[in-house]
Order: sequence, then structure tokens, then C-alpha cells
Amino acid sequence: MKKFALLFVLLMSLAAVLLAACGGSSGSCGSSSSGTNSGSTPTVHMCGNNFVQTSITISKGQSLTLVDDASAGHVIANGSWVNGSAQPGQEPGAPVVNNLQFNGNDAHTIGPFNTAGTFHLYCTVHPGMNLTVIVQ
Repeated sequence: MKKFALLFVLLMSLAAVLLAACGGSSGSCGSSSSGTNSGSTPTVHMCGNNFVQTSITISKGQSLTLVDDASAGHVIANGSWVNGSAQPGQEPGAPVVNNLQFNGNDAHTIGPFNTAGTFHLYCTVHPGMNLTVIVQ
């Protein structure tokens, strides 16, 4: 009976460690810095299989920095997921984003966004992972 109790405690400890590593909220993944201060580059964080925020408003002429806060890789492109189906496409005036690779715990800057409008970016790896960029 003591062996069973010890095995149970070990398994529960392992499960807690795995949950913390894979799905828990870690420090930087919960933050969403919009970087709207003058002179700063607007920033959107990615954590696991989603953007921390699903839309951002920036000024015409600004670039956008995407930060991958987790070890998960991402491939970002123009377009969006619609009803579970990838819809690649570039709106007129959008900067070209053609399979921008993130390998985890890295960042890339997109832009500048020189045309006012609404633009869509998505992760080709994670269904439903969409970002709307509103340029004013």
C-alpha cells in the first residue's frame, strides 16, 4: 500500500510539472504590451497557439513587432483563418508577410504599414490564430 501511495504522489507531481510547463500562465505570456507610447514600436505577443491580443491599432507609417514568448514555433503570413480553413491573402497596401518563421522565444518586425486600413495576419501552423492590424 505504501508503494502505491508513493507512486501516486510521484505521478501527481509529474502531472503538475507538465501542466505548468505546457499550459499554465507564465510571466510574459500573460502580458500584452501594445507599445502605443510615442517613439516606441507597437508590439503583440504570441503565447502557445494564440496571439495574446487579437487586434491592435497603430498609426500609419509604423511597424509592428511580434514577440514569441513561448517555445512554440509559428509561421506568420498575410490572411486569416475562417471557419477552420486557412485563407491566405494580402489586402492592398499591406506589407508582404510571406511565411515569417518564429522558432520560439524570438521576435520579428513587420512593416512599415504605410496605408490606412484593416489588415489580417495569421499563423499557418495554429488554426484560429488570427491578428487584425488596424492602421489609422
